[in-house]
Amino acid sequence: MDKSQVTDILEEIAVLLELKGENPFKARAYTNGARTLDTYEGDLGKLVAENRLGELAGIGDALQKKITELVTTGRLAYYEDLRASVPAGMLALMEIPSLGAKKINALGVDYLDAPVSGGEVGAREATLTIMVGGPEKAFATARPLFELMGKNISLIGDNGAGQTCKVANQIIVALNIEAVAEALLFAARSGADPERVRKALMGGFASSRILEVHGERMTKRTFDPGFRIELHQKDLNLALDGARKLGIALPHTASAQQLFSVCAANGGKAWDHSAMVRALEIMSNHEVAQGEAPEIGLQIA
Repeated sequence: MDKSQVTDILEEIAVLLELKGENPFKARAYTNGARTLDTYEGDLGKLVAENRLGELAGIGDALQKKITELVTTGRLAYYEDLRASVPAGMLALMEIPSLGAKKINALGVDYLDAPVSGGEVGAREATLTIMVGGPEKAFATARPLFELMGKNISLIGDNGAGQTCKVANQIIVALNIEAVAEALLFAARSGADPERVRKALMGGFASSRILEVHGERMTKRTFDPGFRIELHQKDLNLALDGARKLGIALPHTASAQQLFSVCAANGGKAWDHSAMVRALEIMSNHEVAQGEAPEIGLQIA
């Protein structure tokens, strides 16, 4: 772990201490073997020493161990009470935006998190869906700027709520891609023309934007990325990590992530996420349609 990573982590600790009304820069950290982080487990403020950040890269094994714990679990006993104060339903996703917002607010500046949906086409045509988290007054101020980029612009709630909404969106998109892929694979293996099936379904209750756009990508074998698999994997990781912290089950989100992982393991991290169908095709030994699909490590007979 290099000095910049250590500094970033200590900065998060500093923000948490400031939220508790304490000044971490009044404390002094000792980096010799006798005075490691274990000595100060109940007082992480002493890690952030006056004018001593330059020494932190070599602070020692005990600190490295504790930093690893911070990174992998996102919590330590000292600020468990701070994390508990975040609404449970947004704990996993609001954490970083809300902490960043509080620090920015302390400087007299408003903060909004505003993830978007709509892909490359939405960005190009200024039709993005924008999901915003933050104060209503700041949202009203920024709205004219959002309107230059999108059409469906919603204030979801406090800082972090926009990110929560975005992850919910990505769950829905992933599961819809999986459903469309399975349906077209079923149709193709049954002997029906999958493109004619897709067009027929567009006139019924199964119609969706995913069926329209990504279903056509599957039948025409056009998997050049609009939204890459590796980016969707990142979003589903947020969903699954949040689900673990919340104690809820997202079984189909997990299965969609596994299908993306099959693609990624076969060189498909940069494919469009509609190429999830390739994972199902490998498992079924059958392609939805003939054409120049992405090269993959396994051959289909």
